[in-house]
Amino acid sequence: MNYRHAFHAGNFADLVKHAALTLLLEAMTADPAPLSVIDTHAGAGLYDLGDDMAKKSGEAAVGIARLIAAPDAPRAFDALKAAVAEANPEGGLRLYPGSPALIGRALRKADRYIACEIRDDDVALLRQTLAPYPGAQAVQADGFATAVERMPAIGRVLVLIDPPFERADDYANIAATMAAVRARNPAAAVAAWLPLKDLETFDAFLRSLEPAGAGALVAEARLKPLTDPMKMNGCAMVIAGAPASLEAPLQAACDWVVARLGSQGGKARLWRLA
Repeated sequence: MNYRHAFHAGNFADLVKHAALTLLLEAMTADPAPLSVIDTHAGAGLYDLGDDMAKKSGEAAVGIARLIAAPDAPRAFDALKAAVAEANPEGGLRLYPGSPALIGRALRKADRYIACEIRDDDVALLRQTLAPYPGAQAVQADGFATAVERMPAIGRVLVLIDPPFERADDYANIAATMAAVRARNPAAAVAAWLPLKDLETFDAFLRSLEPAGAGALVAEARLKPLTDPMKMNGCAMVIAGAPASLEAPLQAACDWVVARLGSQGGKARLWRLA
């Protein structure tokens, strides 16, 4: 699977991921204590929806464009919609803010953000995206390793894991990184985005999280039944250390995405790992 951010910016999966991310940031910045954020696969951070890669997929037209036009979108999307408006001050929908832009705009003076990206072209764009935010740093490095190496042993931390799933070991690396991060700092929140293709792969991943993932919040947005493993039939966020306040708004976000963007047989589900 190739999930390079630029091809899929603003699609249904971004809506779920970015609702979860902004809700987490809102909850964690409500505490005045400093927050550290580590993003393992940051991408370019800001995406031109008129670019060839975005136009080739056309996914933004049936994702963020529908959300912006919807009068019934739940509050869970308010921060994302505000960031989109900020990125397009003259109106319209040309630029879409990725996770780095959303994190950057949420940073307070004492907060710190490490955004990891391995591709030369995306790192250059990422540095431009983060230039307005003094507390943000773009690093060209393996995000899985960096999340563990630079994990503070104490303090409040949010780790976002969103690999392109081009490698067969991405699932194993997510599980290993979550376990290592939580072992070093049990208070850290770790949010991982995953494609939903078939139940066997997803269930195997969830089993691999034991015991580090105990109590993790799982938010599923299945746009269609998980019967074709060759297609992305939905997406999920698995969040260790998720506050209870996240549950109701994230459920509302998944419900809206499935109802408005899914097909018959779609399903939204929110639950916690035992």
